[in-house]
Amino acid sequence: MVWYVIKLMLLLPLLGGMIWGSLWLARKAQAGLGQRLGQRSADKAARLVETTMLAPGMRLAVIEFHGREILVGATRNGLVRLAEAPKAEDRA
Repeated sequence: MVWYVIKLMLLLPLLGGMIWGSLWLARKAQAGLGQRLGQRSADKAARLVETTMLAPGMRLAVIEFHGREILVGATRNGLVRLAEAPKAEDRA
């Protein structure tokens, strides 16, 4: 019984650290992917401005297209246009 408690006290923080580390890496990878996609498409008609993950498999994305910013909801089943506005520089 004592051996079980000792193993639990050692492995539980290790498991918690691994969970925290994997979540941190996933967030960093998601942010890096959004930045790389936005930088690569600077000379194209459509440009990904920003993405936000709402839940696993659900994202919000802002896409710039012909001087307009379009808010899109993306799920595993497809895309839905949620809103549209003039480009941020045009609104100011």
